[in-house]
Amino acid sequence: MEQEKFRHELKYGIGYLQYLELRNRLQAVMKGDAHAEADGRYRIRSIYFDNYEDKALREKINGVPQREKFRIRYYNDDFSYIVLEKKIKDRNLCMKVDAQITEGECRQLLEGSRHWMKKHPSPLVRELYAKMRYQVLRPRVLVSYLREPYVYPAGNVRITFDSHIRTTLYHRAFLEDRVADIDAADQPQDMILEIKYDAFLPEVVRGMIQTSGLRQQAFSKYAICRRFG
Repeated sequence: MEQEKFRHELKYGIGYLQYLELRNRLQAVMKGDAHAEADGRYRIRSIYFDNYEDKALREKINGVPQREKFRIRYYNDDFSYIVLEKKIKDRNLCMKVDAQITEGECRQLLEGSRHWMKKHPSPLVRELYAKMRYQVLRPRVLVSYLREPYVYPAGNVRITFDSHIRTTLYHRAFLEDRVADIDAADQPQDMILEIKYDAFLPEVVRGMIQTSGLRQQAFSKYAICRRFG
């Protein structure tokens, strides 16, 4: 299940009215994701890692063109499917490498027990073990949001609307049945539009985005959720 190729990634901050306009256009030519719930969305929770100097956060804020960050991700509060991911950024290109881990392995990792990682069959788990040891990477914050995805086969396009971004900045426990978090967005209806594609963005999709007068911005949900500390 590992994906090891760079894709284009564009991000835009949008308001609710822009979302309604774009969604209506996208639904005419794109399909919803098969993994979404009945309302077309699903919840994502990501536990982000950083070191004591906040290396990943500072590199994002300072606009370092090549950077990476580790996270643990699960969906709809279902602990039966948990994925460790490393996201690599090179300007507007991104690559994601992932590996599934069990709930038991995840809890051991979060509690500071890492001996099992040393000989894990996944190279990504072994890499995180080394970086937790030598770079002192640690779980820092849990970021939660609702995602509404749309897909278009040509160009392998995936467009998502991310809303209700929340952070556990002042709550250090992870992998709980009840998450204690707070709003992280400036306005409750603020959203992040993400567009990912392979070699090219089809003209029909590009036209919809340009018509809406969107301006590309450098958004990071991790940075948004770490703004206060």
